Amino acid sequence: MSRTPARLDTCNAFALRQATRHVSQLYEQHLAKAGLTGNQFSILGHLVTNGDLTMAQLAELLVMDRTTLVRALGPMKRDGLVVHRPREKGTRQLLLGLSDAGKARFQQALPHWAAAQAAFEARIGADAALAMRRQLLALTDSV
Repeated sequence: MSRTPARLDTCNAFALRQATRHVSQLYEQHLAKAGLTGNQFSILGHLVTNGDLTMAQLAELLVMDRTTLVRALGPMKRDGLVVHRPREKGTRQLLLGLSDAGKARFQQALPHWAAAQAAFEARIGADAALAMRRQLLALTDSV
């Protein structure tokens, strides 16, 4: 039985991964000026938007497994950007939240994120970027 080799130009996963790498590199270059990675910016953004969250809640919002999230949080905790505290007295469940330094770093990073957004939209056009975001968010919601 002969199998036809997969054609990468027809593979959805390959196209998404390749695009993700290129877009991530663009954002990483800009966010590095604020001392953040793309993942770290997303984490701070979710904590700014949603307030304190459990590890499980944050992982779900980021569509990230807990192990990857723990690795991303390590340097942020070390640098005092993210803090954890008990959900209630006497419980073991912890909430993750932003310190004042974390809030300040997020504000510092916003202009760099905006520059990355502008650079991306300059490359593909604002309408195409909007359409792409809508399609990707719809895809995420449907999976």
